Amino acid sequence: MPLDRARRHAAGIHDWALIETHFQDMLRVAISIKLGKITASTILRRLGTYSRKNKLYWAFRELGKVVRTLFLLHYIDDVEVRKTINAATNKSEEFNGFVKWAFFAGEGIIAENVQHEQRKIVRYNQLVANLIILHNVEQMTRVLAELRDEGRTIGPEALAELSPYRTSHINRLGDYTLDLNREIDSGLGHNRLFFTRIPADPRYPWRKQARQ
Repeated sequence: MPLDRARRHAAGIHDWALIETHFQDMLRVAISIKLGKITASTILRRLGTYSRKNKLYWAFRELGKVVRTLFLLHYIDDVEVRKTINAATNKSEEFNGFVKWAFFAGEGIIAENVQHEQRKIVRYNQLVANLIILHNVEQMTRVLAELRDEGRTIGPEALAELSPYRTSHINRLGDYTLDLNREIDSGLGHNRLFFTRIPADPRYPWRKQARQ
């Protein structure tokens, strides 16, 4: 979208005078970050200090609004951009659902209340998910190579529809086989091991011995 058209839409919304006044200062900050003389986190921390009194902070904030407005106008005006963003968003949501699927035992809920334990669970979960993705990609690559060897043409449109988040071919819970023809011991048999006598607690002599 032409910049002049975007400015017409944004007229009266943004403080262009504030941006123009501090443009050189903002440019120097951007160059310093680009050259590695200062980190972006340091700039953000400094700008965030007494931000109400920091004119450069407000200028950057206003410039950020302009960038966002330009993006929104471009998004509204260009159908292909909307399709691309929608597809990327769907992919992101698909990945989140895939990671939750891999974390099946707890339904994706972290019960730990300790930060480093939470981080370990997240990393282990993502490690398992990435291993499954690697397996899926390897298998799809092998099948595609076999199809090409057979003389079949696979266009970019078909490849774009492929996803490494397939789960239908994976037996997540394993196999459990029950032998319904096995005879059941009529007595206690080995089950006696699970019935042990718990001695009475000397602190409460009136309580009888219990069986567990």
